[in-house]
Amino acid sequence: MEIDLNYYYSYEAFKKDTNCLIQKARKFNPEVILGIARGGLTLSHAMAEGMDIREVQTLRTELYDKSCKRDELSIFGTCDLLEKKRVLVVDDISDSGDTLKAIMGHLETSFQDIEFKSATLYYKKTSCYEPDFWVNEATEWIDFFWEKDFNL
Repeated sequence: MEIDLNYYYSYEAFKKDTNCLIQKARKFNPEVILGIARGGLTLSHAMAEGMDIREVQTLRTELYDKSCKRDELSIFGTCDLLEKKRVLVVDDISDSGDTLKAIMGHLETSFQDIEFKSATLYYKKTSCYEPDFWVNEATEWIDFFWEKDFNL
């Protein structure tokens, strides 16, 4: 029998932490939530519901194959942010920080008249990018419920 030594992040913890993150990000008053696929999609939807934001967009990145980090980050997709002023970029974790740093740089270069802020459930202190809003410090590998509970 294989023993999983990772930290399991439950739905109950997600619900509590998402409500906390919504309160932190609410003062920014975003018009759009931009979720980073795939890790940020569940959180993006929940935050959009909690903040009553109808417009949710996505970009997809690839940096990890399971728990193995690739050498290069790829960004896929485009955003329609015409006439927007404030966009909240959402991901589950800023682990190495490479994903958020690349996404934020890409967005700020592409849309210079828009203010972008970032939000995550977890932030690792060794990350090269600290989100504007975060709830928990990551000290170990995290298995989010949306990664584990539906893997039959």
